[in-house]
Amino acid sequence: MNEILLIGGGGHCESVIDVIEQENRFKIVGIIDKPELLGTKIFNYEIIGNDSDLEKLSKKYKYAIITVGQIKSPSLRIKLFELAKQYDFSMPTIISPRAYVSKYASIGCGTIVMHDALVNANASVGVNCIINTKSLVEHGCSIGNNCHISTASSINGGVRVEENCFIGSNATVVEYVVVAANSFIKAGSLKQ
Repeated sequence: MNEILLIGGGGHCESVIDVIEQENRFKIVGIIDKPELLGTKIFNYEIIGNDSDLEKLSKKYKYAIITVGQIKSPSLRIKLFELAKQYDFSMPTIISPRAYVSKYASIGCGTIVMHDALVNANASVGVNCIINTKSLVEHGCSIGNNCHISTASSINGGVRVEENCFIGSNATVVEYVVVAANSFIKAGSLKQ
């Protein structure tokens, strides 16, 4: 089983741990977080360093995934993703065994598809994205890099979500709408 390093602690990290354990493709070797948390644990996984340790850890581990959530801004996820790439970590796509991703969809590296999410045919999801629990990405959609499609949101057919966007929980984006880069759509909103 391949070993993977998790970059970022907190609530989203806990959810990612659950998905990785259920996917059973990677063995989690530790978590990168704030220096003051060194030696503490999230579930059974120890915080073994901070982002200044990534260069050293890249000599030991091949795989990493960003496990920081994203609400107001994707800037921290982008910074950590770029740092991990700088040190040549391989950033796999993680897909929950309870999610459905069409064989006709494409998902970029470093993206995680959480439990009960659906990504339908001819959908394209960029790198370093979160397709969160029970969200729907319909046919023909394009999701840009560094986006968070939050819990139970619906992205309907033909929608284009440009890079660095946040779509809040239970939001709905109607067919063929373009969501401009760096947009923040509030929970429960209807974007038409």
